[in-house]
Amino acid sequence: MMDLILGYLTIGLVNGSFYALLSLGLALIFGLLNILNMTHGVLYMMGAFAAWAGSRYLGLGYFGGLVFAPLCVAAFGIILERSLLRRTYGLDPLYGFMLTFGTAMIVQGGFQAYFGSTGLPYAPPDWLSGGLDLGVLYFPAYRLWVVAVALVVCVIVWIAIARTRLGSVLRASSENAATAEALGVGVPRVFAATFALGAALAGLAGALAAPIYQVSPLMGSDILLVVFAIIVIGGMGSIGGTIVSSYALALIESLTQALLPQAASFIVFAFMCVVLLLRPQGLFGISVVRSHEFLAARLPWIEPADKETAAKRLTGMVPVLAAVAALLALPMLLYPVYLMKIFCFTIFAASFNFLLGFAGIMSFGQAALFGTAAYLTAHAAREWALPPEAAISVGIAAALVLGLVMGIFAIRRRGIYQAMITLAIAQMVYFVYVQASFTHGEDGIQSVPRGMLLGLIDLRDDTNVYWLCAAAMLGVLFGLRRLINSPFGMMLIAIRDNERRALSLGHNVDAYKLAAFGIAAFCAGVAGSMSAVVFQLATLSGVHWHLSGEAVLMALIGGIGTFSGPLIGAAVLVTMQHFLSPFGAWIVAIHGAVFVLCVLLFRDGLLPHAQALAANLRRPDARPKAVGAPQAVEAIGQ
Repeated sequence: MMDLILGYLTIGLVNGSFYALLSLGLALIFGLLNILNMTHGVLYMMGAFAAWAGSRYLGLGYFGGLVFAPLCVAAFGIILERSLLRRTYGLDPLYGFMLTFGTAMIVQGGFQAYFGSTGLPYAPPDWLSGGLDLGVLYFPAYRLWVVAVALVVCVIVWIAIARTRLGSVLRASSENAATAEALGVGVPRVFAATFALGAALAGLAGALAAPIYQVSPLMGSDILLVVFAIIVIGGMGSIGGTIVSSYALALIESLTQALLPQAASFIVFAFMCVVLLLRPQGLFGISVVRSHEFLAARLPWIEPADKETAAKRLTGMVPVLAAVAALLALPMLLYPVYLMKIFCFTIFAASFNFLLGFAGIMSFGQAALFGTAAYLTAHAAREWALPPEAAISVGIAAALVLGLVMGIFAIRRRGIYQAMITLAIAQMVYFVYVQASFTHGEDGIQSVPRGMLLGLIDLRDDTNVYWLCAAAMLGVLFGLRRLINSPFGMMLIAIRDNERRALSLGHNVDAYKLAAFGIAAFCAGVAGSMSAVVFQLATLSGVHWHLSGEAVLMALIGGIGTFSGPLIGAAVLVTMQHFLSPFGAWIVAIHGAVFVLCVLLFRDGLLPHAQALAANLRRPDARPKAVGAPQAVEAIGQ
């Protein structure tokens, strides 16, 4: 048993070395640029590919590849920062997150389409093929080399940032960029250099990992979340804390793998939840300099609650009648299953849109709610032989309970820390479903029976399922609209805009936030349950954190804080998935390109842009004016 534990500890030291290099670079980027850099995983992957390509095609050898890889990745980082990321500085962190998430999808999709998903071998040098026999422990030479290199690099970076003038400039630019620039610091160059350094550290980690793990386009997809957890646990802005936490958590993860393998996957995320609840600045962080709040929820325009008249009631019926007419005509024009997927994704996107757009709460855990409802609905219908209405109720109830538990933990923090708590809980749920027997692993729950709804409606007919999905979507969208225009909704928006004032007036802010989590969880549960009924399937892809990213994308495409935005976003995303499926792996890159274009061109969403365009066209004075006209000058001044 002791030999087993010691063996896992050596694995922990090696993993801790990779975690330290990755988290150090990510902490520098996040601390200075206020960007959740979702490209860090693909930078790690690109470092491995650069080392492999340098050895195979350029004849650089191992040491040449070890130098070549960080330089290549750093150059890519500079190009990325100057061409894309610079456009998001000073904006809501959500836009930087979405921009880097889309860029990561482009890079990963391109590599996957070109190299495939299978790994490529990359052998270590011959002189590192042996090992060190310590009697009670055998330590492979290459793994010992990885630990030594990572420790030396981390110490050098820590000294450079904590003890040199360069580090002082970086810290000053991070705390107050405007003041630093006024004192003569070239802040744009500092930003570019910081991102390049973080990218180089990720590339070095990939080059070191290449001989241990096969070089694959997917090798950086899951390690990114662990690295995010490490920098939160170590403390924002604490370089030493990040390094110590990397090794400590890797050793804890390895020990758990040896003693309790079932808990090894989510021990880091459970630890992160505890740390965020007790010490939000991290174990070694002194204070949180930036609030890191998501402010996109404050941007949308909310319809005023005017006095209702008969004419307004009649006018308000026009969209409802138009929606009913469209629902009647669409099945004759388009494939019903395609439409039902749009309806399910609309409800799912509406759950995220409600949280961020109207409650000001950022959640990266919506996929866990969607997947929980899908699994429980499928299990109840197949194994318990429940009728569809009962199975759907079971799924929605399970999502609601999970959402309330998630909300109890998340409402105690704000901004990025709140989002990280939801992500951590979602990852723990995902790993539970990976190991649970009733989910059937990678195969999922298949051939879910639809049955008879209320004993009267045969859901084996796609037409009946179509109308059930349409009714669910309309019920959720109009229900949320009615809710937002109610006193509860107005209070929720008031808390979003000025929480301190709401507290000073004696309102129970936490109760409103928890209710918002419950409502969003209910909507996500409806989407997951309907998905299980429509596709007669529930798989792990419905619980993966990438699905939460798609919810963010759909809300962003349509317009965060709008009622019809989720429908537009879902229609765009599902249409891309449907018609671009022949492109295979390239579809991931195309999705990423849409992410990037939305952030750069349609930051407020397609619906607000269309409304603004329609309003301008209705104006009688909408004709273009001369550039030198006084009216144009006045508008520019405003």
